[in-house]
Amino acid sequence: MSLNLPQGMQISAPIKPGYESILTQDALELVAKLHRAFEGRRQELLKKRVERQARIDAGEMPDFLPETAHIRAGDWKIAPLPRALENRRVEITGPVEAKMIINAFNSGADSYMTDFEDSNSPKWDNQIQGQINLYKAIRRELSFKNEAGKEYKLNDKIATLQIRPRGWHLDEKHVTVDGQRVSGGIFDFALVFFHNAKEQVARGAGPFYYLPKMESHLEARLWNDIFCMAQDHVGIPRGTIKATVLVETILATFEMEEILYELREHSAGLNAGRWDYIFSCIKKFKK
Repeated sequence: MSLNLPQGMQISAPIKPGYESILTQDALELVAKLHRAFEGRRQELLKKRVERQARIDAGEMPDFLPETAHIRAGDWKIAPLPRALENRRVEITGPVEAKMIINAFNSGADSYMTDFEDSNSPKWDNQIQGQINLYKAIRRELSFKNEAGKEYKLNDKIATLQIRPRGWHLDEKHVTVDGQRVSGGIFDFALVFFHNAKEQVARGAGPFYYLPKMESHLEARLWNDIFCMAQDHVGIPRGTIKATVLVETILATFEMEEILYELREHSAGLNAGRWDYIFSCIKKFKK
């Protein structure tokens, strides 16, 4: 099956029946637009990670940034949260597989973080089928029947959906724009946002996201700028998107106020990702 691709984009993966509903030209235009606007900055930030790791290996210890002391000492707040995010005492997470999505939505948890990242193997089929599953779930159309004939359907009352795209360090190797691989995070976000944001707004439940693996406030600023461009592109007000940052790296703990500040119009707060945080401590100070 062939697709109508934006100029300069190539996809080197099978296009199975149904994938064309997600990989539309209009949706891929947003992927290409965000890539061209922000890929240079992503690469600069990844280079800064390497440079900082070299300094840590040479004995430098992380510390709070003197140049952002005014933010830590300042008087400011993030924008108010929508009602759907006011109660988050119990959150559940899992990959974007149909049965898991249905069971998580029906679990009784306050919030469900569906995951294109750690709990999901980022194979092409998993990523695109996951997009299809979420498209159907957001519209209450998703169902699943197992080999024994048991059918799974969404309840009337379901958990609030939050979506985690891949981190800045991961590419979508099957998609290139102007010869460059597209960021996995931009690819995941752009497709799910383009197809579902207005539907989520109409239902009063989103669009909400979880942002993983960030190491600095500059990486949060990049997400914020992407959110602004994406909202402008589809014609919804800036600040409609709300995103929770997972604090999963030792370096991010020294810039938590700054991360909130950069995302203050789009922030839904911070959450501790303890297992990756422990790994980050080991990895950063391996020498």
